Amino acid sequence: MQAELGSMGVIYAGLVLDAVSSVQNFVRVFVYLYIFLIIAYIITSWIRLPYSPWLNRIQRFLYDVCDPYLRLFRRILPPLGPFDLSPMVGILALVLIEQLVVESLLGRLH
Repeated sequence: MQAELGSMGVIYAGLVLDAVSSVQNFVRVFVYLYIFLIIAYIITSWIRLPYSPWLNRIQRFLYDVCDPYLRLFRRILPPLGPFDLSPMVGILALVLIEQLVVESLLGRLH
């Protein structure tokens, strides 16, 4: 009977560790995907693309996804003429949050 309880504990611990690893991977992928979207948003804002319904939809999607997050930092940062530092600060904040969540919080459970 003890061996069965012990093996159940091992199985349960394995499931918890697997769930923690899955959450860590999800957070990492989410952060890196969002960073990619911010970089795409920056590039499409620099380049004037020819009018195309598909390109217009892509630019609108990037604006709708990235601009609300970047507006948080635009409120805090002073304007520096034509330079917008909010994407750089936003990406840095995402990386720091990812490190905090993955390494500090979820790392303790692992």
